[in-house]
Amino acid sequence: MKPRHKRIALIGGGLAVLTLAAGLILNAFQSNLVFFFSPSQVLANEVPQGSTFRIGGMVESGSLKRQNDGLTVQFNVTDTARTVPVVYKGILPDLFKEGKGVVAQGSLGPDGVFHATQVLAKHDENYMPPEAAHALEQAKKAQRTVKQ
Repeated sequence: MKPRHKRIALIGGGLAVLTLAAGLILNAFQSNLVFFFSPSQVLANEVPQGSTFRIGGMVESGSLKRQNDGLTVQFNVTDTARTVPVVYKGILPDLFKEGKGVVAQGSLGPDGVFHATQVLAKHDENYMPPEAAHALEQAKKAQRTVKQ
């Protein structure tokens, strides 16, 4: 083989390895990607069925119920327009309270209940996750247009 052919083969092999590595990285990124949805979007069936996503909004006042096992809790997440029931088994964050902002990660069951695997609460008095704040703003705008 001539040196020129060796260089071409080496460059071609290097490009094939780089393409394979990029494909594997993008595949790993795609499988770990988690989208955020508001309760209105969830109830409008805009969520990907059978996949993990995040839902955010406010914990509806008076909706928090604890089961006898001490770990399972039920509560509703609302964006002031629509409400989605959530079930979570685990220890809630210390700042988790009714009427406060929350983001829960999990999946939607066939019964319409969101089964959370992780619950995140705001970290101080003035903070709300940007996605949750945006979802609340959109819901309030939608309510204003419906009332008019």
